[in-house]
Amino acid sequence: MFADLTLYTFAFLALAAFCAGLIDAIAGGGGLIQLPALLIGLDKTETVVVLGTNKVPSIFGTTASALTYRRNIKVSSKLLGVMALPAFFGSMGGASLASLIPTEVLKPLVVVLLIAVLIYTWKRPQLGQIESMRHDEGKRLKIAAFAALVIGFYDGIIGPGTGSFLILTLVAVMGFAFLSASAIAKVVNVATNAGAILVFGFNGEIIWKVGLTLAVANVIGGLIGARIAIRGGSTLVRKVFMGITAALILKVAFDTYMALR
Repeated sequence: MFADLTLYTFAFLALAAFCAGLIDAIAGGGGLIQLPALLIGLDKTETVVVLGTNKVPSIFGTTASALTYRRNIKVSSKLLGVMALPAFFGSMGGASLASLIPTEVLKPLVVVLLIAVLIYTWKRPQLGQIESMRHDEGKRLKIAAFAALVIGFYDGIIGPGTGSFLILTLVAVMGFAFLSASAIAKVVNVATNAGAILVFGFNGEIIWKVGLTLAVANVIGGLIGARIAIRGGSTLVRKVFMGITAALILKVAFDTYMALR
C-alpha cells in the first residue's frame, strides 16, 4: 500500500498530518484535517482501515504535545489517571463497533452538540479565562471519569469533535481555564487513541507504514502547536477552540447532507 502512494499524495498527507498536529495541540480538532486527507489519499481503502490508520499519527502527535504541556502546565496526576483509564476502555468499546454501526446515523446529533458547544462558549466571553474550580474534589473526579468514558467511546466509534467535547467539559463543568483544559485533554486523547489502536491493530485495520511515516509530521506539528498555545495562553486557546468547533460543524453537517442525498 505504501508503495502505491505517489509523491504528490504522500506530500499532501504529510502536510495534512503536520497541520493536524499543530491545530490539535492548541485546541483539538486535528481530525478535521487529517482524517479527510487520509480518506482522499487512501480512497481505495476501506473506511474502517482509514480510521485505524488515522489513529497512529494522532497518538504520536498528542503524546508529543501532552509531554510539552506537562513540562509547563501543572495539572493533577490523580485527575489525569481518573480520566485516562475510562477514556482508554471507552475508546476500545467504540472502536470495536466502528465497523458495525453506520456513523452517518450519529452525525446529525454531533452537529447539534457542536452547535450547542459553540453557542455556549461564544455567549460567555469570560469562560475559561481564569481557573475557578467547581464542586469538591470527589464529585469533580466522578464527573471527569464519566465524561472521559463517554467521550472516549465517541472517539473510538466516530471521532470528530473529541477535543472540543473534552475541553468544554473541563472548562464549563469543572472550572478549568482553557489552557489547563487543553493540557488535560491531550493526555486523555493519548488514552483514547491507544485504546482505538489496540482494537484496530488487532483486527488488522491499520496500514502501519503509512501511519508511522505520517506520525513524524504530526509530532512536529504537535510540538510547535503546544508551544504556541503555552505562549498564547487561554485567550488564544479559546479563539482557536471556537474556530475549530465552527469548522467541525460545517464539515460534519456537509458530510451528513451528502450522505442523505
